[in-house]
Amino acid sequence: MKKDIHPTLHMVTVHCACGNTFDTHSTTDEVRLEICSSCHPYFSGKQKLIDTAGRVERFKRRYNQAGA
Repeated sequence: MKKDIHPTLHMVTVHCACGNTFDTHSTTDEVRLEICSSCHPYFSGKQKLIDTAGRVERFKRRYNQAGA
């Protein structure tokens, strides 16, 4: 096996745009994120359903008519 071919792994602090920081291992010196598990809608439970032009209501009407 070849020696010293892998990059060195060290502790870094990850900075998110929302202000959250956490420590992890990485080969880079600095990690900056736009979105993390603290501010992502799926993980934070703050999901918003954006209904464009009543598409959800139209789907519900069609589904109810098909089942009746």
